[in-house]
Amino acid sequence: MTTTLQQLPREIASGLLSINAVALRPNEPFTWTSGMKSPIYCDNRLTMSYPEIRELIAEGFATVIREQFPDCEAVAGIATGGIPHAAWVAQKLNLPMLYVRDKAKGHGKTNQIEGHFKPGQKVVLIEDLISTGGSSLKAAVAVREAGCEVQGVVAIFTYQFPHAAAAFEQEGIPLATLSNYSALIEVAAEKGIVQSSDVALLQSWRENPQAFGV
Repeated sequence: MTTTLQQLPREIASGLLSINAVALRPNEPFTWTSGMKSPIYCDNRLTMSYPEIRELIAEGFATVIREQFPDCEAVAGIATGGIPHAAWVAQKLNLPMLYVRDKAKGHGKTNQIEGHFKPGQKVVLIEDLISTGGSSLKAAVAVREAGCEVQGVVAIFTYQFPHAAAAFEQEGIPLATLSNYSALIEVAAEKGIVQSSDVALLQSWRENPQAFGV
């Protein structure tokens, strides 16, 4: 399978919609755990069960790493959603794989990072979804504090919140994603999943999520 970076956002968005990994309800918003109202719900864990979609994602990750992080020496999955994708990508690139917990284990060797790594190793982290970016950055900082060089974080999808992009920039960690909220809305409108009259409402959520549905 040959995948180009230009094709990825729409191809991945279409794939996620086809398996209901993302659902859009602009007029009946979901309520997140935080209490925030959202017109979108994303569960990229579903991609594990669809070989064609997970292959598209794996090849997309591999393409991004080859083109944007060619010096990568290890791939690290961020628990839990990024772990299976990191395994498939590491296999494609013939690179070592690691995974990063949200915190160190409370028993045994008390590891937060699993797998063999060495100081100075160039690592790219794999994530399934970027919302605020907090958990992804926490994992990236843990890898950096362990002595590795974090080249960047690559995720399947991002809501494109401006404050998430700013957080990565402030930490000095590059972020790349295979698809994004804008591409998803575009593809969903073309497929008739959402009405064209709902597009402006959907776009307003990304710009000011706290005010949506209030």
